[in-house]
Amino acid sequence: MNSSSINLTLANDGCGVLTIDLGSIAENYRRLSAEVSPATAAAVVKADAYGLGAVPVSQRLYQEGCRSFFVAHFLEAVQLRPSLPQDASIYVLNGLQPGHEERAAILDIVPLLNGMEQVMAWARAAVSQGRRLKAALQVDSGMSRLGLSGEEIAGLLAEPAIMAGIDLSLLVSHLACADEPENPANAEQLEALHEVSKRFPDLPISFANSGGVFLGGAFHGSLARPGIALYGGAPHAGGENPMRPVVRLHIPVIQTRTVPAGARVGYGGRLVADRTMRLATLAAGYADGIPRSLGDRGAVYFGGQRLPIAGRVSMDSMTVDISDLPEGTLTLGMLVEVIGDNQTLEVIADDADTISYEILTRLGRRYQRRYI
Repeated sequence: MNSSSINLTLANDGCGVLTIDLGSIAENYRRLSAEVSPATAAAVVKADAYGLGAVPVSQRLYQEGCRSFFVAHFLEAVQLRPSLPQDASIYVLNGLQPGHEERAAILDIVPLLNGMEQVMAWARAAVSQGRRLKAALQVDSGMSRLGLSGEEIAGLLAEPAIMAGIDLSLLVSHLACADEPENPANAEQLEALHEVSKRFPDLPISFANSGGVFLGGAFHGSLARPGIALYGGAPHAGGENPMRPVVRLHIPVIQTRTVPAGARVGYGGRLVADRTMRLATLAAGYADGIPRSLGDRGAVYFGGQRLPIAGRVSMDSMTVDISDLPEGTLTLGMLVEVIGDNQTLEVIADDADTISYEILTRLGRRYQRRYI
């Protein structure tokens, strides 16, 4: 994606322009699929495909051959189901809340069974439906978040009648430290999962997330579940990012002004001008996913020039220092870069003391979205 894909001088109908490159998402999927081959790559499209639009993203990935999609909540699966052909499997990572079982069965939505209560509820649904129901079984390999414990697995295997109506398709677990390749917890979790898998010798394994894809074949199992890497985020902390960037974010200028030394800028007067400064106020703020923590730390860009954020980020606007640009360079409606050629997701996340996941998933709905 290059700067020619967006006209940097045109105003827009929202608080900015969020450009989403579906072709780059498809290329990232091909890269990840090649990395895990002969295993298969699924796509994690929870949280509206990390804020980028679960329906268009999933449909594009289906065209690339993806047939397994993971969401977090049942409602996300319900919303996604009509947009994909029936041969696409939609898995619910958090499993089902009580009362959702019948509808999930009718819609052919596949829950992850994360505890004995969910196992028993799905077993009862199978009896009610008069047929075996597909599910994935999640085990806790050392993250202490979701999944059956070793004791629960033993209890389940001791009563095989419980699972008579359940057609298990996957044995699932989740890596806690995959973005840190040298972390010994990765090998410890792999060993723990292998011990459980011996109890289910014919059940395919799904273990690798984005970071796990690049930990080597031992972590791939049968079905990898990349998320952030699909959307251009770095799968490992530090080092070179092998994924293609997917998003660009530009926001428009509302006003420019010159202020004298001693002028207070923004809420709380946190920044006091130490010289005559030229400022630009921009039409997006923390309600649009620009972290408040970027105040006096982060920046935007115009023409390759870094423009520091001046003072606090407001709900609907923020102010940047444009003193280093020639006077008159920026005017009403012109767009500056928040994410793009000069500033990656990782850079803005570091400046905000957060992670790329949070930056993506917080991008607001007031942006004009352009899919290319």
